[in-house]
Amino acid sequence: MKFSELALYFQKIEETSSRLTITELLAQLFTELRLDEVIQTTYLLQGRLSPSFEKIESGMAEKMVIKSILLAMQIDRDIFTKEYRKMGDLGKTVEHFKKEIQTIEKKDASVLEVFEDLYTLATSSGTGSQDVKAGILSKLIRELDPLSANYVVRIPIGVMRLGFSDMTVLDALSWMITKDKTLRPTIEKAYHVRPDLGLIARAIKESGVAGLIKIKPAVFTPIIMMRAERLSSGQEIIDQIGRCAVEPKYDGFRLQIHIKRKNGKTKVKLYSRNLEEVSFMYPDVIAGVTKEIKGEEVILEGEAIGFDPHSGTFLPFQETVQRKRKYGIEAKALEIPLKLFAFELLYHNGENLLRTPYEERRKKLQKIIRVTGDIFKDVVLVSPEHIIEDPKKLELLFDDSISKGLEGIIAKKLDGIYQPGARGWNWIKFKRSYSSKIEDTIDCLVMGYDVGKGKRSGFGIGAFLAGVYDASQDKYVTVAKIGTGLTDIEWKELKKRCDKFHTAHKIALYEADKMMEVDVWVKPEIIVEIKADEITKSPVHTAGRTLKSSKSGSAMMVDNPGLALRFPRLQRFRDDKRPEEATTLKELESMYKEQGK
Repeated sequence: MKFSELALYFQKIEETSSRLTITELLAQLFTELRLDEVIQTTYLLQGRLSPSFEKIESGMAEKMVIKSILLAMQIDRDIFTKEYRKMGDLGKTVEHFKKEIQTIEKKDASVLEVFEDLYTLATSSGTGSQDVKAGILSKLIRELDPLSANYVVRIPIGVMRLGFSDMTVLDALSWMITKDKTLRPTIEKAYHVRPDLGLIARAIKESGVAGLIKIKPAVFTPIIMMRAERLSSGQEIIDQIGRCAVEPKYDGFRLQIHIKRKNGKTKVKLYSRNLEEVSFMYPDVIAGVTKEIKGEEVILEGEAIGFDPHSGTFLPFQETVQRKRKYGIEAKALEIPLKLFAFELLYHNGENLLRTPYEERRKKLQKIIRVTGDIFKDVVLVSPEHIIEDPKKLELLFDDSISKGLEGIIAKKLDGIYQPGARGWNWIKFKRSYSSKIEDTIDCLVMGYDVGKGKRSGFGIGAFLAGVYDASQDKYVTVAKIGTGLTDIEWKELKKRCDKFHTAHKIALYEADKMMEVDVWVKPEIIVEIKADEITKSPVHTAGRTLKSSKSGSAMMVDNPGLALRFPRLQRFRDDKRPEEATTLKELESMYKEQGK
């Protein structure tokens, strides 16, 4: 396929607000692609050159990209800057000038040729690499047609913003085969084990759904982490799963650890729950894992929390979170060392343990960890476990965890499997309801914002629209427009984050009432933890809202009001969560019912 043909698909996808139309366009594209083009095209659709968990970045700031553009088209900087400010989109600005300026070099390059040039650009390093990068991008801009140049310049600075999720791609792969979404659950299960859309798309293109049988865990490809259901009493938990294992719920960094040993060398990578590789942040965990965990190939999970080496106690999240940094890592590691409480073993020496009962996984986990019993020396610890069948004892364990400053407890079904990416009854989070008001926080997606007025005019943001995830429809529905409860620093930080992901129109994945529409829409990227006093009913929010036609049939009327947050305020940014890990509509509905008990 020529890149100019792919650019036409980019344009059609970007300009539609219909998720179904996007699904059909993607299915048509996958049908037309050759097998050897599928992986690269899938990454380009995401504005990437690799899967999300492999950080292959261009190393080019916007200033360097603009320098490449000016070099390619021999435009005066002031003229270009004036037009860019007016249009507000670097890609469209390049397209505008390309239409006006006829360059001598023209080449109808293939998708693979453009991908190879962009990959070379991104992986160039060392002395003179910036000149190499600028040269490659300038060449592409000169050679490509105006629409292709529009999309090519967006990729190095990470602003493709085509407005669909990974789940839309999975729907499209199903649509390619059956003309509907019926295969989505099967494809999604494979994706949760190997969250590499390029790999999944190629397997299906080559062998249909049968090709997914070969999808197994692989070291250095993070498995999307399992999630827990929530209940609010020991009796409810025992009624649901019976005799179970109970572990403390630590408030730290959940990490997935991948280990590979070969020819006497050990390689370790750490991944956060949003699939980001964070190995460089935690050298003490890397050292401990290398020394204390046995096995040639291992994938396990644990929670890393701060440890006070003077008192021998564990630190609250507010102190542990100081370890999440890009600079001053070694010094902070000495000040706040981490302990890793391992609680799950997913893969060991070629054996896939995802469908192995919890009790067996736990026994294997205990065997592969070298523990001296000295809390000051060991970095890796096995999470304590109690086997419980008495609901009163379960509640006592919960009270004990809370008294120690932990989040609570997790109950695990003894014969339960590990379900990547799923929230099921194999794990249950104990969240006690203390009053008619909600005690739990809600993880919301930032969908967009209104510009600031008065004092906040200097911030450029005055309120933001927050939503939760309707997993059944793969869409985000609104629950609050938040204009209070943030400090000046937090408003500035939120605006800075939103600037990276703003888009010209409402995302196809968003369902918002006209009264809640915002000045600036934001791509689904930013998760914030919100505390609210209560969940209430609201006709202007779309979380759980249903509509019906008026008697005249000329308008839609609210049949059942949606759910909304009362007195919402920001707790923290959740950089460790992917958009799909926002609180779900189903969870919100459960919390609404629970608060009335």
